[in-house]
Amino acid sequence: MAARRQWDNIWSLFFSLLCLCEWSVAQISYSIFEEVDKGAAVGNLAKDLNLSVQQLQSAGLQITSGYKPPYFDINLESGVLFVSERIDREELCPNTVKCSLNIEAILSNPRSLHRIEVVINDINDNAPSFLEDISTIDMSESSYVGERHPLPIAHDPDVGANSVKTYKLNANDYFSLDIQSTGDQSVSAELVLQKALDREKQAVIELTLTAIDGGKSPKTGTLQIQVNVLDVNDNSPVFSKSLYKVQVIENNTPIGTNVITLNATDADQGTNGEIMYSLRSKGQDRILEIFHIDPVMGVITVKANVDYEEYTAFEIRAEANDKAQPPMSAHCKVLVEVIDVNDNAPAITVTSLLSSVKEDAGVGTAIALVSVLDRDGGKNGEIKCKIKNDVPFKLETNYKNYYSLVVDGALDREITSQYNVTVSATDEGSPPLMNTTVITIRVSDINDNSPNFSESVVNVYVKENSKVGEIIKRVTAHDADTDRNSQVRYSFLESNSKSVPVSTMVNINAETGDIISLQSFNYEELKSFQFKVQATDSGVPPLSSNVTVNILILDENDNNPTILAPYSEHGSVNSESILYSAEAGYFVAKIRAVDADSGYNALLSYHLSEPKGNNLFRIGTSTGEIRTKRRMSDNDLKTHPLVVLVSDNGEPSLSATVSIDVVVVESTAEIQTPFRHVPVKEDSFSDLNLYLLIAIVSVSVIFLLSLITLIAVRCHRTDGTFSGYSAPMITTHPDGSWSYSKATQQYDVCFSSDTLKSDVVVFPAPFPPVDGELISINGGDTFTRTQTLPNKEKVRCFQPLIPVKGIPPLSVF
Repeated sequence: MAARRQWDNIWSLFFSLLCLCEWSVAQISYSIFEEVDKGAAVGNLAKDLNLSVQQLQSAGLQITSGYKPPYFDINLESGVLFVSERIDREELCPNTVKCSLNIEAILSNPRSLHRIEVVINDINDNAPSFLEDISTIDMSESSYVGERHPLPIAHDPDVGANSVKTYKLNANDYFSLDIQSTGDQSVSAELVLQKALDREKQAVIELTLTAIDGGKSPKTGTLQIQVNVLDVNDNSPVFSKSLYKVQVIENNTPIGTNVITLNATDADQGTNGEIMYSLRSKGQDRILEIFHIDPVMGVITVKANVDYEEYTAFEIRAEANDKAQPPMSAHCKVLVEVIDVNDNAPAITVTSLLSSVKEDAGVGTAIALVSVLDRDGGKNGEIKCKIKNDVPFKLETNYKNYYSLVVDGALDREITSQYNVTVSATDEGSPPLMNTTVITIRVSDINDNSPNFSESVVNVYVKENSKVGEIIKRVTAHDADTDRNSQVRYSFLESNSKSVPVSTMVNINAETGDIISLQSFNYEELKSFQFKVQATDSGVPPLSSNVTVNILILDENDNNPTILAPYSEHGSVNSESILYSAEAGYFVAKIRAVDADSGYNALLSYHLSEPKGNNLFRIGTSTGEIRTKRRMSDNDLKTHPLVVLVSDNGEPSLSATVSIDVVVVESTAEIQTPFRHVPVKEDSFSDLNLYLLIAIVSVSVIFLLSLITLIAVRCHRTDGTFSGYSAPMITTHPDGSWSYSKATQQYDVCFSSDTLKSDVVVFPAPFPPVDGELISINGGDTFTRTQTLPNKEKVRCFQPLIPVKGIPPLSVF
């Protein structure tokens, strides 16, 4: 039984390897004799595979088998399959007529699988033998001529022509042999009495039985037969049949069930005619374990389980002996046929070819080999195999009861990373038996997903003057793949822009996606900039995606207000004159200031500081206009030093101051156009004076040209045309403060005929609008507010021309 199970496992492993779907499968047959020398050639495998010797190495030819030790090997230089171990057919295939070994030849280029069957032919290397050296036969002297006695059967491990074919008896006066051959049954011999026995002449007859096999050089085995001639009993028992046939059902015949009742008779009377039944004890060990015979009734019963998978039939040798002294006997055969029942479920064996399958595997890719085996016979051993659950795989038949598990649909690891394929095998017995197994298939990843940003555009707000090296933003892209295919690196995408390279302003950590500042940003110089970040995975080929990053600089209050001309020169002495008769509300001067910041940081307010006890002047906190609160009195000073403080609304607030001396005069004749009085050394005329004179003349010329141009434009353009004026502008706030950029500035000026109260309007270079309201100054202390600060909407820009005393205001929108 152990040998048979081992043989079944070998065949199962062999046929499992034949189930590779994409491999071509073919079979080659060779035959050799057992016991050939090691190195003996079996066949030229390269020739039979249509391979030249030069192709053997590149084809990757391998020989595999499930036998230990391996009995064959391949010469990769000649392509000859040769014997590598001693082969004993009787050891490999005991009690089997045909013996063959199955090996596989596997080619990797091109991929193919070839089944090789090597039939092991028997040689006559075993001599017949008997289980005993001496056999004793008791025969009465009254035995009749022609009386038969069955002789022990010789056993020969060889098969076919090399098995036992005949027997020979040595020459004697009393006995001859009758050789019987019943088709598939073994050859047996009976000893036939040819001459009446006479105990007085010869009580013991020594015979030699020789068993001869059918080899070309026949081998023999001998048995010594000792015939004891006894006196008395004249009749031997006789069975009603020489051969009985009966059927039993496996696993369905309980212990103690009657199989058959034998019937033998003896013509003698008394004890010589009383019969005792028995089963032959020699050579029937297994039969004696399963069957029992009642010695008196001749009933054969079952005493152990009958299994079709172990024995399909039993040949029972029974005998009947009388009670005479010496007893006489009769012999018969009982052939018990075992009927199979469906008591074995199919066994499923899975051989994995791939540890995992790539998600881009094509339809038809082989994943595993599936073999099924049912030990039952007939319909009970016929099997149907299928996949029970809904998966993108199918079974393809390669050979009887051998299948390939192949891909039958598209795979996507990101949707399903693992499949549990349930394979069922059902026989066609009644009722049918089924077995299932689960094959786990892991789907391996390919780089089919690019990194993905959650947003296409990222806005990053950075305060100006922030520290260098700070992480201002982390961008993260997610990749649905795994392992290296999901490892993302970040980089800046090259830009064709002619602006300042992004790499000089920010850097990015390739591993984490952290964007790091390389400089401190100045809102007044740079409001915003844009770049793209590319995320690239580590797959082959790599995939990538981009995200646009907008860096928006937030303003900080880092600029002091700046006093504009004519009071802007540092260290200058500023003076204004007013009439003693001036009424309350008389316009004295207008202080103008701008702040390079934006928003509330550039929202300016004006405050006036006078000598203690003097409450003559007031200033518009938002306009910067200094006016009288009341009429002059004789107690008032003739000169009033004023200090104007200009503060922004930032946190903390920054400020600037300007000093003005207001001189009270009696008449308009004493009022002179105020110029900035710069202390001049009383030294003689120097080169510095020359340079100053040239500068004053140049500025005067430029001023006159600008004035002429402005008048010409004013005369030739309508209001609609003037609204298209695209010069840079100053943004004014409700308090009259101006915001401007530190970039290159352009100045346009406007003077009235009253040069004593001339105002200068400054138009700086263009810059993005700030979050403030835009004011149109209508003259005096009044202004029209177009929006309320702060406002999230975009600010409308306009260009105000600041009015001077006595001249209507001119505003360009």
